[in-house]
Amino acid sequence: MTATPALPTLPERDFAAFLFDMDGTILTSIKAAERVWGNWAAGHGLDVAAFLPTIHGKRTEDTIRGLDLPGVDPATEAARITLAEIEDVAGIEAIAGVADFLASLPRERWAIVTSAPRALAEARIAAAGLPLPAVLVAAEDVERGKPAPDPFLLGARKLGVPPADCLVFEDTLAGLRSAAAAGMDSIVVTITHTHPLETDVAAVVDYADLRAVTSSDGRLKIQRRPREGGEPRSARTLPV
Repeated sequence: MTATPALPTLPERDFAAFLFDMDGTILTSIKAAERVWGNWAAGHGLDVAAFLPTIHGKRTEDTIRGLDLPGVDPATEAARITLAEIEDVAGIEAIAGVADFLASLPRERWAIVTSAPRALAEARIAAAGLPLPAVLVAAEDVERGKPAPDPFLLGARKLGVPPADCLVFEDTLAGLRSAAAAGMDSIVVTITHTHPLETDVAAVVDYADLRAVTSSDGRLKIQRRPREGGEPRSARTLPV
C-alpha cells in the first residue's frame, strides 16, 4: 500500500448505502477500552503498552485467541471483558460532526458494522448520544470477523443492496481489508490515529467537513463541505 495523500480525493460516484465501523469511526472509546483491556493484560502478565495497540478493529475473542495463552479460554475471557466494557463507558464521545452526518442519511440507507458484541455496541452508541441504526451487524452475527469480508457483506445483505454499491467508513487496517475483500470502496477516518496509516484509500479527519447528498431516488454521494477561510484540514491531522 502507498501512503495516504494529505488531501485525498473522495469517491466521486454515488452509492446505495453507507456502512460505518463503530469504535474509532463514529465514536471514540479508546480510553474506556484501554482501561479494561489494560487491567486484563496486566493480570495475564502481558506487556500492556505493547499489547494495547493490537486490540482495535478485531473481535475480542479473536484478539485473545491470537495470543495463544496457556490455560485461557478465549470465549470465557471475551465474555468477561465485554461485561467490564459495558459497565465502563466513561469518556466515550461521538466523533466530531458525525451526529449531523448520520441524521442527514435516510434510515434505510446506512448501517453500523462493528467487531464489538451487540450489547457493548448498543451501550457505547447510547453513551455517545448517537442513534441506533435500523441495521447493526455485531461480532456474534458472523462466523468470521474482520479482516474477513463477512461483516460488511452481511451489512449489505441486511440493507438489501449489492456489496459493490456500498461505501465503508473505517479507521483500522483490519476494517479496510475487510471492506476491500467485500468489494467495497472505503474512506478512513483518522481522528483517533496516533501514527499515519499506510493505505491508498481516501482519508478524512472527522465528519465536520463532510456532507452527504441524497438524490431523488435515495442514492448517496459524499462531498467536502466548504470551510471558511481556506482549504479543508489535512487528513494527516492527529489529536494532541
